[in-house]
Amino acid sequence: MQSHKEAITKKPKRRKEEATRLPSIPALATSLRVPVPLAEIVLEPPRGWFNLRLREMWHYRELLFFFVWRDLKVRYKQTVLGATWAILQPLMTMVIFSIIFGTVAKITPPDGIPYPIYAYTALLPWHLFSGALSGAAGSLISNQSMITKVYFPRILMPLASVISALVDFAIAFVVLVGMLIYYHITPGWGVLLLPLFTLLALMTALSVGLWLSSFNVKYRDFKYIVPFLLTFWQYATPVAYPANLIPEKWRLIFSLNPMTGVVEGFRWALLNQHTDVVPLLIFSGVIMLLILVSGLVYFQRMERTFADVV
Repeated sequence: MQSHKEAITKKPKRRKEEATRLPSIPALATSLRVPVPLAEIVLEPPRGWFNLRLREMWHYRELLFFFVWRDLKVRYKQTVLGATWAILQPLMTMVIFSIIFGTVAKITPPDGIPYPIYAYTALLPWHLFSGALSGAAGSLISNQSMITKVYFPRILMPLASVISALVDFAIAFVVLVGMLIYYHITPGWGVLLLPLFTLLALMTALSVGLWLSSFNVKYRDFKYIVPFLLTFWQYATPVAYPANLIPEKWRLIFSLNPMTGVVEGFRWALLNQHTDVVPLLIFSGVIMLLILVSGLVYFQRMERTFADVV
């Protein structure tokens, strides 16, 4: 009798335990074959004429770092010399310029500065600009498979190409430090403004790269125009010759080139060159901002069509 009573008293507890073991709602819906509503994510094109979506770009910052790292790996993958190419390109160009312009044309830099270091100081920011611009112009075409399958802010691609160019610049800058020691040149306080000139070169490359990358998606022959544009732009920039050789009536037109302020700024900061660099810096910065703002607006308007056209 006692065991029978204990079984009766324990029976409600078992029912209580069974009640607490009810299946979850998704499991119950699966067993009953009831459809569970899923969350929907709607991707809409950006609205307005100027919407940078900085919060969204910050959300995808890890993807930006991945693009930069991938560009560096692809650039030096299966190469014999590797990162040495970052030194050889400006160094060999300096040698050619020294022979043609320094020896044959007998161009004499101001303030008694030796021509090799005078040319290399200008070639350093120029190669930074040309490498960043070339990569940004073809960034959308080279990643067309990702554009058509995955959503992310498309501006990350030209931005990653511009940032990855800094690695080559840093490697080539070591040679410039050695040349400064060899020629016994000690930079003044202007070297503190060197990051500002470097940023101006990068922003100029990004500004023009936004235009060219958008054009390159719709018109594929722009990939042939970019090398010609860079060659013409280099000779329109005082890289191989001093800026004071430009006639007075043409100097205002040459000042419209933002890279003129960058090159002259590098020479002023590193070689103690007597140049009134402040007006050039302000003028180059204003021109760069105009190109950047217009490039961002155009890139944003065209971004919604990249996946369909590319």
